[in-house]
Amino acid sequence: MSTPTIKCGVSQMPVVGFGTSRTADPGAEVEMAINAGYRHFDCASCYENEQEIGLAFTKMLSCGGIKREDLFITSKLWGTNHRGHLVEAACDKTLSDLQLDYLDLYLIHWPIPLEPGLGGRDPNDHNGMPLIDSKPPPFSETWAAMEKLVESGKCKNIGLSNFNIAQIEEVLGCAKIKPANLQVESHAHLPNLELLEFCKKNGMSFVAYSPLGNPGSVFRKEDQVDLLHEEDVLRIAEKHSASAGQVLIRYQVDKGNAVIPKSVTPSRIEENLKVFGFSLDASDMEALNNLYK
Repeated sequence: MSTPTIKCGVSQMPVVGFGTSRTADPGAEVEMAINAGYRHFDCASCYENEQEIGLAFTKMLSCGGIKREDLFITSKLWGTNHRGHLVEAACDKTLSDLQLDYLDLYLIHWPIPLEPGLGGRDPNDHNGMPLIDSKPPPFSETWAAMEKLVESGKCKNIGLSNFNIAQIEEVLGCAKIKPANLQVESHAHLPNLELLEFCKKNGMSFVAYSPLGNPGSVFRKEDQVDLLHEEDVLRIAEKHSASAGQVLIRYQVDKGNAVIPKSVTPSRIEENLKVFGFSLDASDMEALNNLYK
């Protein structure tokens, strides 16, 4: 069964994707995901695994079972490349590593420009703090360079990740091509409802990462129960003969979002995609919405 999609700019994005951050064996896991039926893959240069993933894409595409146009592939611009003259080269590096001719979606990963040219992913000052760009480009400069990637055919759609409403509005104010997508952390403990409503009003698709909760999040309260062990989540899972993880993924789907769970376990990789045999009713959604306190 093919995965349902939502509109993302000029494309259709499968609503359940496969996240590739912090993977143990990224190439093998992407192959498993493709074999399990995933067609949406969320990548980023800062995950430092795009070369391995590119090998997996090439291997799977050469087998003849899928075509490039069957896949929706996202990557992201890292903070050291926000200056306008650096954007295209960063995208070219990602395309080369992923062994692709184009990206379906390219996002500005964070709204924070980092000092370029120092080598390494995370330039830090002598106190170990992130080194912010000494000549920080305005969003308008970075976004104009992103728009050129669409015009050249290297990216079908462009968007934003981890931006707040004020920052998105600044981009919208200068955009010739408006952002097609926003990707942020979103789950029942941190639903980001204002951002979701803002995206709907502005025709932007919404992708939720960390849908099962994020134990390391700065937004997490000390006494907060792990989402996978919340009583209401477990009750709803039993009601639908589903796992807690499937309920939390379906929660995003039923809000009209796309969602990118990740796993390194073969059985979980398959399970996370099997969320289309049930849907959450109004009482389920209310119970999950009430977990945000």
